[in-house]
Amino acid sequence: MSAEVLRAMPPGLSRWYEISQERISAFADVTEDWQFIHLDEARMAAQGGTMAHGFLTLSMLSAMSYDVQPDIPGLVQGLNYGFDRIRFVSPVRAGQRIRGRFSVAEVTEKPGRYDVVWDVSIEIEGSARPALVARWINVFEVSA
Repeated sequence: MSAEVLRAMPPGLSRWYEISQERISAFADVTEDWQFIHLDEARMAAQGGTMAHGFLTLSMLSAMSYDVQPDIPGLVQGLNYGFDRIRFVSPVRAGQRIRGRFSVAEVTEKPGRYDVVWDVSIEIEGSARPALVARWINVFEVSA
């Protein structure tokens, strides 16, 4: 696979992922972020329910990327290099479903690797506004 093939990839959509209260609570426990907006269903009922942590929504990009990223011949490993931009646009409420939209923004070919910059957004089912938008950088190391 060449850098040109990666650049020519059409935008891809992941499958839908439900953001259940159980997932939100588990994330709260792992990150020790127990703010009531994520956990207190009774208190948040009037606002539409509890909401997922922004970082939980962001972390779902990893799972979503497996749905859309191509098989790269000779792939040794894929690495999360970081983000140039992240914006949390809309909250994701418990019980909502989200999916990722990925477009290749740029590809840099280097010896033994491809640096791929993705324009990504996480859509909320039934909403015109995304949960987040970001520019995400991955490094794909390949064997020679």
